[in-house]
Amino acid sequence: MPTSPSPFRRLPELTENVLAITVLGVMTTLPLAEIVGRRWLGGGIPGSAPLVQHMTLWATFLGGALAARSDRLLALSLTRFLPDRWRDRALVLTSFCATAITSLLFVASVELVQLDREYGDIVAWEIPLWAFSMVMPLGFAAITGSLIWKASTSWRGRTVAALGVLVPIVLGLARGDVGLVGPGLVLPVAVVILVATALGMPIFTAIGGMAMLLFWADGTPISAVPGEAYRLSTSAALPAIPLFTLGGYLLAEGGSSRRLVRLFTALVGWLPGGVAIASTVVLAFFTPLTGASGITILSMGGLLLPVLVKARYPENTSIGLVTVSGSIGLLLPPSLPVILYAFYAELMIEELFIGGILPGLILIAVVAGWGAFRGVSSGSERTPFNRREARSAIWEAKWELLLPVVLLGGLFGGFTTLVEAAALIVVYTIVVECFVFGDLSVRRDLPRVFVESATLVGGFMIILGVALGLTSYFILAQVPMHLLSWVQLHIESPILFLLALNVLLIIVGALMDIYSAILVIVPLIVPMAAVYGIDPVHLGIVFLANMELGYLMPPMGENLFLSAYRFDQPLTRIYRSTLPYVVILLVAVLLITYVPALTLWPVEWWRG
Repeated sequence: MPTSPSPFRRLPELTENVLAITVLGVMTTLPLAEIVGRRWLGGGIPGSAPLVQHMTLWATFLGGALAARSDRLLALSLTRFLPDRWRDRALVLTSFCATAITSLLFVASVELVQLDREYGDIVAWEIPLWAFSMVMPLGFAAITGSLIWKASTSWRGRTVAALGVLVPIVLGLARGDVGLVGPGLVLPVAVVILVATALGMPIFTAIGGMAMLLFWADGTPISAVPGEAYRLSTSAALPAIPLFTLGGYLLAEGGSSRRLVRLFTALVGWLPGGVAIASTVVLAFFTPLTGASGITILSMGGLLLPVLVKARYPENTSIGLVTVSGSIGLLLPPSLPVILYAFYAELMIEELFIGGILPGLILIAVVAGWGAFRGVSSGSERTPFNRREARSAIWEAKWELLLPVVLLGGLFGGFTTLVEAAALIVVYTIVVECFVFGDLSVRRDLPRVFVESATLVGGFMIILGVALGLTSYFILAQVPMHLLSWVQLHIESPILFLLALNVLLIIVGALMDIYSAILVIVPLIVPMAAVYGIDPVHLGIVFLANMELGYLMPPMGENLFLSAYRFDQPLTRIYRSTLPYVVILLVAVLLITYVPALTLWPVEWWRG
């Protein structure tokens, strides 16, 4: 008879879960208390803003530990193309490389915590800075342990992976030595990192490894990389990312998807291809709320694909529609990539959202249009329009329809900051899902959703942390200036520059997640675009639209892998099902790129 794990064996897992729930709970509560205090009690809560900002650091590294524990760190893997006998060996080798890098990051973050203790800075409420930065070595230690454990089912494989923890000792970095990696070793080590990444090493270890490699060769202390990761806690806007993600995850786990499918089916299902149009709109509605196209595909694909197939849409067309629609809403509020881009490009968030409205609607329209055309040509069913059903569906979905009103009203009405609006959305969704509809149980479901959301947040936020280190090296090495000089020398026309930018960004989107691309690529292209007189808001929309397309580009677009996993289909079939949509989206992206009025006219109207 099987026995459940002992409480002692589950203690680390329970501790991580409780800490993650607590951190997200505090990040939600403090901004709401700030709103109440400011509007009705004559003043806000002293120190709440820096506390919430520093809690982002805890959310990042606790979430990273949770993602490693559940084997959900973002990665690109070509091992599925290897013979079966080589897959296990590839996993062990990539785990060894990843363990070596996380061990180095652990040593580097320990040095940073020691420096924080020496300086003795206080964040707020007499809480010292090192109490927040200590989560970095704790997180890297937990991730290292998970990487070793999941490297193999055999102790032999785990032992090989565990040898990676000796790398800091071999290099002498545990004693604080630097400069031990000479320029001649940079290229061979970089090649090893790239190969390991292609075989499945987590993306954050690849970026962190490259950053440390470059800093070592330059003679810079390795604490520079986690030192840059600490910048996550100095951003006034970044805490909105985990909060919006939590709100979106609550909606996805509750009954909102069912209510919205009913609503849009009732409203447009009577049109030719109406079910495809409704499905596209529902997915585009959810993606900006969850902050990641992956959640949309994984959580709603199983609901929408049977609906499309039942309505006699070709299965390939249906799979392609769900796969593609999982990313096309990223230009619409409250999209986290838009917020992050605006922050790092130093743009007004409101202007970037307004500039993205028409391009975002164009992308949705072309996808819905192709899906509808394929449905009509295959004799798909329509849903007869029923006024009573439409009224009933609108009334049932009224809480979801009010959500953008609450968000945009709070932001543009001056009632809330971005972080406070995100916290308000979390509470709003909890009330709707738990108390209005009862789709989620406070005791049974909320803790699980909080942990799942923290896992997702950690999976991409930890990439942001190490990507800041790589970006910092590029800036110190004056890479943007060198690239700018090269581009000016070889490209004279703004049109040719935009064409080259399209090609570059599509490739980047296929190889890198959108969050790390914003941190690594944006500092490189912004000064170049300025030289050619390209409006920064237009550049932002072009960047984000191309990254959406990159999600779908073979062979390694992220949405392709997620769709293959969700629908249990071979990648080759996913490629075929998405190809027509990719061609149509490419035309739409070129239109957005070369007709800047689509972006700038609404912005100019907004500016007055």
